[in-house]
Amino acid sequence: MAKVRSIFYCTECGNETPKWAGKCPACGAWNTVVEQEAAPKTKSGRLSGGRSAFHSVKAISLTEIDTKEEIRFFTGMGELDRVLGGGAVKGSLVLVGGAPGVGKSTLMLQICGSLCENNRVLYVSGEESVRQLKLRAQRLGVGGGRLLVLSETALEDVLQSVSDEEPDILVVDSIQTLYNGALESPPGSIGQVKDCTMALMQLAKGKNVTVFVIGHVNKEGSIAGPKVLEHMVDCVLYFEGEQHSTFRILRAAKNRFGATNEIGVFEMVDAGLEEVENPSQMLLSGRPDGAPGTCVTCVMEGMRPVLAEIQALLAPASYGNARRSSNGFDFGRAAMLLAVLEKRGGLKVSACDAYMNIIGGLTLDEPAADLAAILALASSYLDRPIAADLAAIGEVGLTGELRAVNNLDQRLSEVCRLGFKTCVVPLRRGKKPAPQEGLRIIEAADIGEAIRAALGK
Repeated sequence: MAKVRSIFYCTECGNETPKWAGKCPACGAWNTVVEQEAAPKTKSGRLSGGRSAFHSVKAISLTEIDTKEEIRFFTGMGELDRVLGGGAVKGSLVLVGGAPGVGKSTLMLQICGSLCENNRVLYVSGEESVRQLKLRAQRLGVGGGRLLVLSETALEDVLQSVSDEEPDILVVDSIQTLYNGALESPPGSIGQVKDCTMALMQLAKGKNVTVFVIGHVNKEGSIAGPKVLEHMVDCVLYFEGEQHSTFRILRAAKNRFGATNEIGVFEMVDAGLEEVENPSQMLLSGRPDGAPGTCVTCVMEGMRPVLAEIQALLAPASYGNARRSSNGFDFGRAAMLLAVLEKRGGLKVSACDAYMNIIGGLTLDEPAADLAAILALASSYLDRPIAADLAAIGEVGLTGELRAVNNLDQRLSEVCRLGFKTCVVPLRRGKKPAPQEGLRIIEAADIGEAIRAALGK
């Protein structure tokens, strides 16, 4: 009897090793290396004499490909269409990931309700029965004779159902529950996820079926399974939301057919997800008037300008070492801005506990929010409120200078549209920002000028 060969792989990154180890040599994670029986090697792709079985495939010239036919279609949700780059692409494979209970299945089922009006849609669930799907569809108001549901986890049965029903759109919930019976590894393992995703990719490209795949995330926040999973698909969307908030953010981490880092905003209500067409207004709702330590900035989420409120609180340190805390703002950058504020702005913030928070669950990762953060910190330290109709946009350098940011005219247009009257921006030596009707633009060369313009110091 032939000896069964085993391989060892990391459940976090998918790296294969010839022997077990307590620490993965690739990603450095501990206790993630597990054993799996190696799949038998086959020669299904070869004929006798070593000739390939796929010799009939012929390359064609790029000029012979017809692109006149529109390959995009609308999903019925404007926010999702925006994130996808103007609609879903026929024959594409889209991966939607998110934490448990955030609303991934709700989002997909609602989309199916819109798509089934003009397309034949097959919803495959490996986590719910068809009766449970029916009850959830009734709660969401989803129905239609062209929406087919299937409760199945075997890949072979799913592919057979696709061959029999010939849907235009396929939704798989989730990829971690799907398994290929030819492999002996359990569902959700590295080999199963890779093999099932490859089969779905071949289905999407070969039969021009648009496939949406739901994926779970691990404790680090990335999609569970091998990292190659995100390389195989055309689009990777992350559905995010705070545990105690009704708002959800759909973010594009990868998109072969549009811009990345584009976001769509939804609100979870009793009847499902509702689109939030004006996220800036939503994020600024409830903002207090006349309170020190708050300032508004405009950041770019993909191609969309979004206004965000930065709150800061400085208080005398109770113990020897001052405490620093940041929520939604990079901790290292916040510490750098505090040092710049003390050294270049003349405010003794080193003896204060500092807390920063971004309202609405947003995460600001671009330098354009630096100036608003500086002004919010200075406002809290001096206990002077910033005018409610003032916004600030700009990058801060280590010498305290203000640097220009991209898409400034687009940001200023959004600031003006939301009713702000004044905006502090970096001083431009060459081209000046385009004037906005009803918006006063103050140009400052460094943080000292910006603080005096906003607080009158």
